[in-house]
Amino acid sequence: MKPFMPQLVYIEPQALDYPLGRELKSKFEKLGIEIRTTTSHNQVRNIPGDSELQQYRNAKSTFVVGVRKTLKFDTSKPSAEYAIPLATGCFAHCHYCYLQTTLGNKPYIRTYVNLDEIYDAAEKYMQERAPDITRFEAACTSDIVGIDHLTHSLKKTIEFIGQKEHGRLRFVTKFHHVDHLLDAKHNGNTRFRFSMNSDYVIKKFEPGTSSFLERIEAAGKVANADYPLGFIIAPLYLHDNWEQGYLELFERLEAELPHYARKDLTFELIQHRFTKTAKNIIQKRYPKSKLEMNEEERKYKWGKYGRGKYVYQTEQANHLKETIQTYIDRFFPEAKIEYFT
Repeated sequence: MKPFMPQLVYIEPQALDYPLGRELKSKFEKLGIEIRTTTSHNQVRNIPGDSELQQYRNAKSTFVVGVRKTLKFDTSKPSAEYAIPLATGCFAHCHYCYLQTTLGNKPYIRTYVNLDEIYDAAEKYMQERAPDITRFEAACTSDIVGIDHLTHSLKKTIEFIGQKEHGRLRFVTKFHHVDHLLDAKHNGNTRFRFSMNSDYVIKKFEPGTSSFLERIEAAGKVANADYPLGFIIAPLYLHDNWEQGYLELFERLEAELPHYARKDLTFELIQHRFTKTAKNIIQKRYPKSKLEMNEEERKYKWGKYGRGKYVYQTEQANHLKETIQTYIDRFFPEAKIEYFT
């Protein structure tokens, strides 16, 4: 697939006080992309479309260049101590994505240009926790790799963290556009993770993302650039012939990754889950989706704040977990499984 390019750009006036803001404005002007001014991303209005569904789809290709005003970082357990705010939103159309609900009626993509201020805040968090390591997650509310060919914010952040004794960076992506990141001076301080799945799940439920083979090839490139590597296998999904589908995934990964990259390899395993709110939004935004969301066949798992999610029944979840663990033990015996949830 081709790298993302927005159809419509909004720029907050204060973003032009920063070099990246001016650089992006010039870039989009040269590309002939429509640019509008907005006082705040909350004031983004009049996204074109004849229906609510069409407006949603157009919003997913709308890019807002702004300033991150809140420099208090959210926590990001279990992945990291903090989420470092580089961007929000994603242009992909994964049917199951939790951003469907967390971003609500603001599905457009935002990038923040006040990077030095964000780095100053990150520096303070590292100083507070030193000599302990502070991990930052850069992809909590976005797929930052998918837009970094435009901003290079991620590359700058990789090199910023690469200089820090007590800092580490993590992010995850469904995109293969990684070539510009391969020469970044990461110094082993960034774990580059790919969101992977069976070919069936990617084709059926992850429109607008890089293909099964594109991601695997990109993972090989990243491993050869000496990044610590990881994979999030999510959502683990019970489809026809799912055991064979996930076996193919691990066979392909084993064939692609150099042997030296396997000694520091991590896996995060997340079974498919949904909430009633998410189900309603998914069915509204992707009315033809075949994503299975039958509450009667699931188990309700309580979470924080009295809210819960529908997950697989215990026996099904255990079978999923044991199968994937068996594959990891077989193909990557030195890898670490960080969690199954």
